Amino acid sequence: MSDSEDLQAIHAREDAARLLDAQRRMQGGVATHAQLTAGGFSRIDIERAVRRNELRRVHPRVYIDHTGPLTWEQRAWAAVLYAGPAVLCRGSLEAPRGRDDGRPIHVAIDHSRKVMPQPGIVVHRMRNLELKAYGGTPPRLKAEDNALAMANEARSEIDAIAQVAEVASRSYVTAASLQAALDRAHSLRRRKLIQGLVDDLATGTHSVLEHGYLTKVERPHGLPEGRRQSPRTTASGNQFRDVEYEAYGLVVELDGALGHESWRDQARDADRSLDDLARLGSVTARLRFHQVFGTPCQTAARVGEILIRNGWTGPMRDCGPSCHLRQ
Repeated sequence: MSDSEDLQAIHAREDAARLLDAQRRMQGGVATHAQLTAGGFSRIDIERAVRRNELRRVHPRVYIDHTGPLTWEQRAWAAVLYAGPAVLCRGSLEAPRGRDDGRPIHVAIDHSRKVMPQPGIVVHRMRNLELKAYGGTPPRLKAEDNALAMANEARSEIDAIAQVAEVASRSYVTAASLQAALDRAHSLRRRKLIQGLVDDLATGTHSVLEHGYLTKVERPHGLPEGRRQSPRTTASGNQFRDVEYEAYGLVVELDGALGHESWRDQARDADRSLDDLARLGSVTARLRFHQVFGTPCQTAARVGEILIRNGWTGPMRDCGPSCHLRQ
């Protein structure tokens, strides 16, 4: 080998070592067996470094450069590199606030692949992953696609709505980006509900909440039929009331706005407000998603109490064996 060839080989090794060093810094000290060997480590070098506690095996063929506890970011990198190509997903999309509680790291891989399970890692298989991935550090699922995946696994409608509402609160998420994610989700439970939420976000309407109030609160519990979008003229112009029980002096206003970080806090405030209205027989009740989709029977009972105080003679009826009105 000539001197020039020797020099080229030296430079190549130096470049490989610098690349490995940059990778390890970016990955919080975590590296794969392939990255280490590409950076100049031999199998014997890796085994020696492990014996000397210069490297520690985290998962098969994944190592870290210290023997102390791993941070959340290091656990996330180790999970993504072990299952790679993979991205963070579900509840692991962002680092926990405060102290790491040690919960498993969730990663998504392409549906065509299989990965052996490892302690501390939960693997999800997804179709069209390359269209849903975002190139963060570590790489992760796009927030919109992640929200729809979590909504798909939600136990109830209100939990599915919560996932859409939470992601809609982010400044970079729009109705258009949510619609694009919905178009990429080829197998989705409650698609009609979620499509309605995205449509409402785009148009500024509350049609999902209005339909939910009719079919989950008013109709199944025997409440009188309210007048929808009742117009009234005020000093500021024409306004429309979502539902008006004119004979009993009650107006129900439905606030289906998405995109507010504290929407669950608002729901709790609305619960307390509705309790007060039921006691006082006030004339305006403001309801949110939680009251309509989360506790429809309880909401019907409170609205019914207001109507009865204002002259309605009933009767209310329960909507099924587990209805709140039976308790």
